[in-house]
Amino acid sequence: MAQPRQPGSAVVTDWHRCAESKDFFNRILHKKRRKRFGLLESRVMPPHVAVDTVYYKIFLSGKSGVGKTALAARLAGLNIPKMHYETTGIETTVVYWPVKLRESGRVLFFRLQLWDCGENALRRFDHLLPSCKEQVDAVLLLFSFTDRTSFDDLPNQIAKWSEPSDRVVKLVIGTKFDLFMHSDVTQREVTEFQDGRGLPVLHVGGEVSDGLGDVAPILNCLAEHLWQQDCLAATTTGHISQQETGTLNEPQ
Repeated sequence: MAQPRQPGSAVVTDWHRCAESKDFFNRILHKKRRKRFGLLESRVMPPHVAVDTVYYKIFLSGKSGVGKTALAARLAGLNIPKMHYETTGIETTVVYWPVKLRESGRVLFFRLQLWDCGENALRRFDHLLPSCKEQVDAVLLLFSFTDRTSFDDLPNQIAKWSEPSDRVVKLVIGTKFDLFMHSDVTQREVTEFQDGRGLPVLHVGGEVSDGLGDVAPILNCLAEHLWQQDCLAATTTGHISQQETGTLNEPQ
C-alpha cells in the first residue's frame, strides 16, 4: 500500500504566511474576509501579472450529519450553518486558492468546485451519484469524531469511489475534532487507519477564524495531491498536462 506523500513536497505549505503571497491572497479576500465566488465568477489579477488557473471537481462524501455542508462553507470562508439540515440535492461551492510550487516557484490558482449531495438524496435518486462521479478529480471522505459509525463506514466510502484507473485523489477528513471529550474515535485508530490505507487523514473543528490558517492545511494538502496526480498521469501516459502547457481546461 502506498504511503501518504510527504506534506510540502510539491507545494509551499506555509506560503500564505509569506509577504510575497499577500497580493495573491488579497484577490480572494474582501475587507480581510474571504470573497464569495459564484459559478461564473473568477479572481482578478492585474494585467501585468500572469497567473494560470487550474480547475478541479471535488466531491464531499460521508454519512448524513458528519459536516459535509459545514466543511464546504469553512473551506470557502463562508458562514457555517448553525443548525444541521439534510442537503436535498446537489449543492456546489467554488473555492479559489493560490499555491506556490516548491520546485519551479510557479504560482497557480486552484479553482476547486466542491460538490455536496445529501446521503438520502443519493439513495433516492439513482442519477445523482453518476453525475457526482462524472469527471471528478478528488473526493473528500468525511467522518465525525463524535460518530463511531461514520468512521466504521470509511471502507465502504473508499470502495464506492475506487475506480479502475485509480486516478481520483482521496483524502480523509475527521470533523468535530474539537469535541474531544465526546470522541468515539481514538487517535490510535486514526493512525492505524492512515497507515493501513495509505491515505492522509486530516481534521477540522472549532470556530472559523477570519484568517487563512485554519483552512490552509486542507487546501494545500488537496492541491498538492491533485498536482502530483496530474504530473503522474502526464508521465505514465506520455501526454503533456494542462499545467505544463499553460492551457487551461474549462470549469466542471
